[in-house]
Amino acid sequence: MLSEKEKLDTLATLGIDLSRVQDLDILMERILTEARRFVNADAGSIYIREKDLLHFTYTQNDTLQQRLADGEKLIYSTFHMPINEESIAGYVAATGKPLNLPDVYSIDPTCPYHFSKEFDKKTRYTTRSVLTIPLKNHNDDIIGILQIINAEDEAKNLIAFSQNDEKMMLHFASIAAVALERAQMTRAILLRMIRMAEMRDPKETGAHVNRVGGYAVELYEKWARRRNLSRKEVDKHRDILRMAAMLHDVGKVAISDLILKKPSRFNEEEYEIMKQHTVMGARLFSDRQSDFDEAAAQVALNHHERWDGNGYPGHVDIKTGKALKGYGDPEGRPIGKKTDKIPLDGRIVALADVYDALSSARVYKEAWDESKVLAKIEEESGRHFDPELVEIFFSSLDILRAVQQRYRDED
Repeated sequence: MLSEKEKLDTLATLGIDLSRVQDLDILMERILTEARRFVNADAGSIYIREKDLLHFTYTQNDTLQQRLADGEKLIYSTFHMPINEESIAGYVAATGKPLNLPDVYSIDPTCPYHFSKEFDKKTRYTTRSVLTIPLKNHNDDIIGILQIINAEDEAKNLIAFSQNDEKMMLHFASIAAVALERAQMTRAILLRMIRMAEMRDPKETGAHVNRVGGYAVELYEKWARRRNLSRKEVDKHRDILRMAAMLHDVGKVAISDLILKKPSRFNEEEYEIMKQHTVMGARLFSDRQSDFDEAAAQVALNHHERWDGNGYPGHVDIKTGKALKGYGDPEGRPIGKKTDKIPLDGRIVALADVYDALSSARVYKEAWDESKVLAKIEEESGRHFDPELVEIFFSSLDILRAVQQRYRDED
């Protein structure tokens, strides 16, 4: 448990620490982790406000996590609820007032809000104390709800959240909301870039790139765990990778509509032009000012390379689009990168992108049945895809399916 001095020290540095996290999803995970540590809570959730609805977007639960095998992740359903006074989170969002409930099973029946017991029944979990705090931006508008569940004492007994906990969490929430609003703006900018690409290529939807980013992070985390990389290193890179993965096809904005929107197969010349979207995408990040620029360039350039060396654009100079010296075929065309000469981020996004493309319906095709998709990925292990990543992919199917459900295509 944190001492009062440690809590004050944490508050003093919290804004700086959270400002280093750029991706919205990863920031929510960090906020919830820190909030729970702050008041020694077993579980918690974050809801994001979208107009008149609260979207349940992230949750943690140590008790349920301990029931899983090592390395597995808690899978949760996403849902939304109206902002009104009938639910606990809805009441806090509607009124802007925090709620500190010592026992949600003993709420005064005259209160307008109530506690739904469905989750506890389904999971055999017992919710007792719940502290629900509004997340407000600089205009005092509510952008979300932070809900912390089941305070514990040093002996792991469930206790109520104290008045001091409530005061501290209000300070915590005000700092976290600033970081959350900034990350939402960053995500919105990324999605606007994606929408520009979508105007040119209908495959590049916000849902598609969010799924690819989500898959990529899950694959990377398991790859990193196998190598015992430090938590700090993993957290830093997955933050960058998720955003870079979302922009994997941004170079298509430079490809002619005559090619992008051609209803039939490309001829050889058109296909060669289409391949250049990888180089064009990398070129967008050539003025590199951060680790993100480097990762985004590597993903854009390499996500169509193949493990067996038959991908594209190959060993190429992104300034000229021509083969690097010593890496051209007899006709001077760049030869493909192969095996671990393909940067890891490119190998990860290659698998994530193909998985989503095969699994998703498009205007020109139906979604493949999952069994057919999985058979294709297994078949391409060691040919299109890194065999180790394919192994990790199959060990992660439950969480990948959860990502798929979270970012479904709009009807």
